[in-house]
Amino acid sequence: PVSSLLLPSGQALTAFHAQLQNRILFHVANKMADETKLTIYLQKLTTSIEDQLSLASMQFMRGHYQEATDVYKRILLEGRENLALHVYVALCYYKLDFYDVSLEMLQLYLNQYPDSPCAVNLKACNHYRLYNGAAAEAELKVLSASAGVPISQSEDPVLQHNLCVFRGGDGATKVFPPLINVMPEALINLCIYHMHRSEYNEAFQLIKNFEPNAPEDYIVKGVVLAAVGQENNNSEFKKQAQQCFQIVGSAPSHCDTIPGRQCMAMCFFLLEQFEDVQIYLNSIKQYMAADDNFNFNFGITQASLGHWRSAEEAFNSIQSPDIHKEFTYIAWKAKANIHTGKAHLAWEAYLSLDASPKSYTLLQMIANECYAQGHFFYALKAFDVLERLDPSPEYWEGKRGACVGAFQRLLAGKEPRESLREMINMLRNTSNPQVEYILRVMKRWGKDNNVPTG
Repeated sequence: PVSSLLLPSGQALTAFHAQLQNRILFHVANKMADETKLTIYLQKLTTSIEDQLSLASMQFMRGHYQEATDVYKRILLEGRENLALHVYVALCYYKLDFYDVSLEMLQLYLNQYPDSPCAVNLKACNHYRLYNGAAAEAELKVLSASAGVPISQSEDPVLQHNLCVFRGGDGATKVFPPLINVMPEALINLCIYHMHRSEYNEAFQLIKNFEPNAPEDYIVKGVVLAAVGQENNNSEFKKQAQQCFQIVGSAPSHCDTIPGRQCMAMCFFLLEQFEDVQIYLNSIKQYMAADDNFNFNFGITQASLGHWRSAEEAFNSIQSPDIHKEFTYIAWKAKANIHTGKAHLAWEAYLSLDASPKSYTLLQMIANECYAQGHFFYALKAFDVLERLDPSPEYWEGKRGACVGAFQRLLAGKEPRESLREMINMLRNTSNPQVEYILRVMKRWGKDNNVPTG
């Protein structure tokens, strides 16, 4: 009967209600982004487990994962029976990129509750970060067995979302949009899906009004703004991207992590301060040696600093077919090839492209860089094509200088004699009075030295 219930005294009940009210107002202030009131309610929190759990959850929501971990660990030291706290700590370590440690903490809970959806899902996420999507999906089979249905038929929005991520975004345009107002990660992952497909505008439309909360949010927004800013040469977007990266890279919780240092590198990259970029990239190079995107950025940084052999090595290590198709990659690699004495590879890169404004830009770069580096034969080939496309005096002057330079190298034995015929044929493509004099000199030398000229 109700009359037999033990009720707390009036004074204790008032204190209990005051603490509960303070915790509620503490979280309301956070939702309202009222930092003044948040500080007031923070100062009223006690050392009770309820208040400390409230504090830890607040730290977690604000992205202060190390601080949340510290609170949870203090509570665990006072009472090991709070087994579920191991899942909270594991989630914090996951957010801090300590995936192995997260799995260790998680296992303490899974030993007692092996089919816990929350714990199993977090374990799968750790495996995704450590290994791949297939390894992560395999961990979810426990839930499939306990539910009696294939995991792909689960109605749990978290599992639907994560399964889509584990499968490389398969079905992303169907799975993620309905979850955007349920899970913040859905919007971020839909942005990532579009970015992987170079659909920059679609990603931008999703994130342009999005206010980041967590470091991962700032990183994705920074990447989108940087891509759109560079594609449209929009300095304001590039500035906003730089600020997003700086926020993460300078945060105490992330400044010494791999993502944090990558962010600082990208911040300085956008500022074109490549000496600083190199410092940050070198600090994480040993962990990123097999990452194609890292090697792409590292190669551009090395090239921008004039470290051409190191740049060439970085570009050559890239395996991704998608990156190989990017014009930025083709152009930077061609430039590195020229500066390391492999101008023929740069010319082959040009020949592999269809006629377009980008191939014309590459041709201009090859002509000028080969000329400056003394690779006159390939400079001549490039200026010859440029002059035929646009018979301007500037291109003729470049072609004439390259021809004389290539002929001098031939006389010095640094160019194969067989190339003389090709030089002469390229000169004949130009209708300029100066051509005849140069041709007479070259033909006379060819005749005197038994080198075919026609």
